[in-house]
Amino acid sequence: MSPSVLITAASRRVPLVHAFQRALKQAGGGRVIVTDVNPLSPAVHAADAAYQVSLASHTDYVREILTIASAERVNLVVPTIDDELPLFSAAIPMFNAAGVRVAVSPLWTTLLCNDKYATCRALQQKGVLAAPSYLPETMPASVTFPLFIKPRWGRGGVGAFAIHNPRQLLFFLDYVADPLVQEYLEGPEFTIDMLCDFSGRPLSIVPRERVVIRAGVIDRGRTVKDPALIALAEHCAAVLPFAGAVNIQCRVVDGHPVVFEINPRFSGGIPLTIEAGADFPGMLVRLAAGQRVKPAIGRFKDNLWMTNYEASVFLDGGRVALERYEQRAAAVGEVA
Repeated sequence: MSPSVLITAASRRVPLVHAFQRALKQAGGGRVIVTDVNPLSPAVHAADAAYQVSLASHTDYVREILTIASAERVNLVVPTIDDELPLFSAAIPMFNAAGVRVAVSPLWTTLLCNDKYATCRALQQKGVLAAPSYLPETMPASVTFPLFIKPRWGRGGVGAFAIHNPRQLLFFLDYVADPLVQEYLEGPEFTIDMLCDFSGRPLSIVPRERVVIRAGVIDRGRTVKDPALIALAEHCAAVLPFAGAVNIQCRVVDGHPVVFEINPRFSGGIPLTIEAGADFPGMLVRLAAGQRVKPAIGRFKDNLWMTNYEASVFLDGGRVALERYEQRAAAVGEVA
């Protein structure tokens, strides 16, 4: 049986599941296993096998994943949500001892990037242009509007608001939990998808303009072969240790890209990057197999547009999914 890939918290990431299935087929075979807390998540029904697991906050969560990986002969685990990244970073030695690679950045990086205030401060100290950012207690006495407020620890654009006057600022400082205030960046918004090998070397960099955004994820956008954006990603990789997929969010202000957050994981818009010719899943599969992958910086199709639409999975009742989870969980229990 060929080695498999395990994607955690798979949820709606059906295109990512399909991309890894294609990569494994090209590599000679293997299965994509997913885990999720909800048996009705669509990616559960796109994968070759699925397991229901605890929330990432559960004390046994990482060991559950390792048990599944061992049972399924997984050689690559791909974490997908911010909350679990530090957990997997801390457990890298445990997974390595079991012969399993984890596509996750080092612990210091995942902790730093989960803290949006600390991220911008660290980048500024290393000479990377980043949004001026303030906590409520560090805000200057006089500020210029508009501003932007969001949770210091958050994702998906939840709790993020533009602030246009002092009255709004006072309200949202109280309304948003653990608020972070940034200067409002005027200019087109980009996500830069980057893949680094396990030593932190960038292998592929693809900037994407976020033309229309819905629920924090790109709805319509295009690839942009911009040397300044590619150089920005390389600069970030030079000052922060990464491994696996990373997405850097920025706006171009007066001709210069300015970072406002970094997420060391696959982005929601990764299907566009893959379709443009940057096969992140394929490169990760080869890396996990011990192969050396040459950098392919700038090798992607420029000005490729993506426009999203909703798709549905139809199930006969709910028992099909539940039984599938129960049977798979029982099998893992026997192995453990």
